Amino acid sequence: MLGEFPKSSKYETFSKDILISRLEFFEQECVHAFREIYRLKNQNLTDTQIALLLQEQLAAAQKALYSSSSERYKKKNSEKEIPSTAKPEKPRTKRPSERYPNVPVREQTVAMDPIPDCTSCGKGMVDSGMSETSEQLTVIPKKFEIILQKRVKYRCSCHACITTAPVPERIIEGSSYSDEMILDVAMSKYCDLIPIHRYVAMADRSGVRGIPSQSLIELTHGLADFVKPAYALIKENTKKARVLNADETPHKMLEGSDTKNWYLWGFSTPELCFLECHNTRSGDVASEMLLDSKCEILVSDVYAGYGKAMRIANISRAAKEMPLIQNANCNAHARRYFFQTVSTLFPDGEYYLEQYQKIYKMNELSKGKPPPEILEIRAQMVPCFELMKKRAEQELTSYSEQGKYGKALRYFLTNYQGLTLFLKDPEVPIDNNSQERLLRSHVVGRKTWYGTHSERGAETASILFSLTETCKLNGVNPREYFAKLTADMLEGKIPFTPAEFKKLP
Repeated sequence: MLGEFPKSSKYETFSKDILISRLEFFEQECVHAFREIYRLKNQNLTDTQIALLLQEQLAAAQKALYSSSSERYKKKNSEKEIPSTAKPEKPRTKRPSERYPNVPVREQTVAMDPIPDCTSCGKGMVDSGMSETSEQLTVIPKKFEIILQKRVKYRCSCHACITTAPVPERIIEGSSYSDEMILDVAMSKYCDLIPIHRYVAMADRSGVRGIPSQSLIELTHGLADFVKPAYALIKENTKKARVLNADETPHKMLEGSDTKNWYLWGFSTPELCFLECHNTRSGDVASEMLLDSKCEILVSDVYAGYGKAMRIANISRAAKEMPLIQNANCNAHARRYFFQTVSTLFPDGEYYLEQYQKIYKMNELSKGKPPPEILEIRAQMVPCFELMKKRAEQELTSYSEQGKYGKALRYFLTNYQGLTLFLKDPEVPIDNNSQERLLRSHVVGRKTWYGTHSERGAETASILFSLTETCKLNGVNPREYFAKLTADMLEGKIPFTPAEFKKLP
C-alpha cells in the first residue's frame, strides 16, 4: 500500500478535514504514478519536474475550458495608456455613391399628389424647380430566367438547301444551364462557400423549385475541366518561384475511393496559389513538386514530409550542380508553442512572447519596403533571437521534454536556423501564415459540405480553389476573372492567370 485511504461512509457528508486528506492522498498517488511512468521511460525526473508536469496539465485543462482561443498577447504589467483629452475628429459622412463609385445610380423622384396649399396665404403651390436629395444603397434580388434560344434557318430559292445558324460555343456543350448559371453556381460554392444544397434552397425561395443538386455539382466539374489549362499555367509558374510556401490540410473523401483520409496540399507565392488533392500525406507529394522546380527556399512547418522531400530534391540537384533547397521554418508555430505554456504557473513563457511581440512589430514596419531597407529592419531583430536562444539553452535542462514548456524550448532551439533564415533574405517571410490563410476557405467549406464524393470532386475542388484563391492574392474579383477567362477561351484565345488578368487594359 502506498498510503492508507481515509475511511468514510458512502452516504456521510464529508468534513473539511476529510476532503483535505483525500486531496493530499490523490496528489501523492499521482506523484507516485508519474514517477513510475517516467522511471520506466528512463527520464529520471526529479520530484520538482514531476510536480511541474502535473501543474502544467492542470493549467492547460483550465485554459482549454475557460480561456479565449485567441493567440493575442498583452503584457500584464504594461503601463495603461493615458486617454487623450482631445476630442476625436468626427468622421466625414460619405454618400453611398462616393463610397461605391462603381455602383450605378438610379434616380427616383418623390413628388406630392395633390400639391399642397401655402400655409401662409392658402394659395396653391407650384414646382419651384429645386429639390432635396438623399441616397440609399439598395439591392436587386437575383433573378432567374429561361433563355429560349431560336437558331435561324436559311433556305435557298431552289429549295435544295437549308442551313441553320450554328450553336454558340459553350462551357458545357448541350447543357440545359447557361454559362452564366455555371459560373454563378461554381463561384457561390468555391468563392462564397455556399453549399450546393443551400444554393438549391435559395433558388427555391426565389420561385425556381426542384433544381437537382447533382446536376449543379456536375456543372462545377464541367467548369473545372474547361479551365484546367489556366490551372496548369498556375502550377507551371509556381514551380518557377525561388521562394515557395507549403502546407497541407485534411480532405475527407466520403466515397469513391478506398482511402477516406485525403489531403489538400498547397504551394504558393505572393501572386500564385496552387492546390492539389492526394490520398496520402507522404513527402513524395512535395518532392514531386520540388524535383523539377526552381525553388531554393521552402517555407513550411517542421513536418517530416517536407524534410524528406528536400532530401530527395537535393540529391538530384547535387548531381546537376544546382543550388540546394533550404528550409525556412514558421515563427508563428514557435510563438504558438510558447503561447500555449503561458499561465500563472509558467510565467517564463511570457519572456518569449514579449520578444516575438517586438519582432512582429518590426516586421510590420518592413512591409512594402525595398529589399535593402527590409534587411536593415530585420537586422534589428537579431538581438531578440539571440537573447531567446541564450535563455532557452539555460532553461532547457530544468524542464521535462514531455511538458509543454520543455517542448516549446526544444522546438525553438532545434529549428533555430530555419526560424532565423528570413533575417538574411528579404524574399523569405517571417512565417507561413500566408499559405495557411489560402487553405482557410477549404477548411471552412469542408465544415458545410463535409468532403467530396469522388476523386473527380477532389480534383474540381483543387482547380477551382486554386484559381479563386489566386484571384484573392492579386486583388482580383474571381467572378470577373472567370467570366473573362471562359469568354476568351471560348473564342480560342490562350488562358491567363489572375495576375495577367489584372494587367489587361
